[in-house]
Amino acid sequence: MNRIIFLGAGNMAYAILGGLLKSGVDAADCRAIDPSAQAQTNMQNLGIQCSELWPDDFDADAVVLAVKPQLMKDVLNTHGGEFEGRLVISIAAGVSVDQIRQWSGQPDARVVRCMPNTPALVGQGLSGLYLTDNCSTADRSSAVRLFETCGQVLVLNQEEQINAITAISGSGPGYVFYWMEALAQAARDLGFDDASADLLVRQTLLGSATLASQSTEALSTLRERVTSKGGTTFAGLEAMRAAQVGPGIVQGAQAAMARAIELQNGS
Repeated sequence: MNRIIFLGAGNMAYAILGGLLKSGVDAADCRAIDPSAQAQTNMQNLGIQCSELWPDDFDADAVVLAVKPQLMKDVLNTHGGEFEGRLVISIAAGVSVDQIRQWSGQPDARVVRCMPNTPALVGQGLSGLYLTDNCSTADRSSAVRLFETCGQVLVLNQEEQINAITAISGSGPGYVFYWMEALAQAARDLGFDDASADLLVRQTLLGSATLASQSTEALSTLRERVTSKGGTTFAGLEAMRAAQVGPGIVQGAQAAMARAIELQNGS
């Protein structure tokens, strides 16, 4: 795609646009629409024009729907007439392809549903993409390139998989931060001050994640390498197993997926 317009200019739009600019895309080829004065200022800081209304002087190849799911129907009712002939990319959780087409009044719209995650803000995101059958090879390439500017991309075969990826990578950072909070509390309980506990947890997680990303070994193998039978890590993991930490994480992801389905069904 050559020119792109964002409906909504919040944090995720900011991250994606920042990635685009770093990849060499000209700011003049990007626009944003958002009524928020703060969002408009943030876009201007990137060198991107942001207005409250659809710009008459900008012919976009693609539209990125980056508004909150609960606002999507009204936004599509208002701007859907502008979508004709353009690739429509949605990053809203729980809004289906059928809903996008119906609310925009574009029953044949070429649609890409995407579930990014917040590490996109630092260029380390994971975005799951689902493309409708009428998307072209060029559409697929454009969508993949767009989200590769802020991390990794996984192309999905079925729209339903968006709910599953929402439960894993979309909500996953929240699970990780929850685990980090718990480990930091353990560090404080063991006598470390807040700053030291924070450093211990953040660097341990960063180092472990970097090691895992650079290794071709299974996660279980990496775990086993630091777990000597009868040692300290073994004792810690045994206590976590007894507390059902692993099954709890699985149950949490399943609950997140169930909620994603409920949101998609309007519950």
